[in-house]
Amino acid sequence: MIPILLIAAIVFGIPTFYFAVKSRDFRKFLAGAFFVSAGMQFYFYVANVSIPLVGTSIVQTPEISEVRSIVHFLLFVICFYFGFIKKPKQTVN
Repeated sequence: MIPILLIAAIVFGIPTFYFAVKSRDFRKFLAGAFFVSAGMQFYFYVANVSIPLVGTSIVQTPEISEVRSIVHFLLFVICFYFGFIKKPKQTVN
């Protein structure tokens, strides 16, 4: 199952990264998604909830949720800055 998940992460991760670099609206969407994900992961950590990974015997511990919430919050800040705050460069025609 792990190789399938890694392949899926590569197949979906590369196009996501491409669109995030090219599209300001996509960065705005990702900012919202990372904000919600960071909040949920932090909640799982505070509530001490272990989350099973569907189809495997792997369990995400609250400590992993804590690390993921920090990473997702940092990704939220980056996407928020480049999606909402920083103005795009003006092109000369």
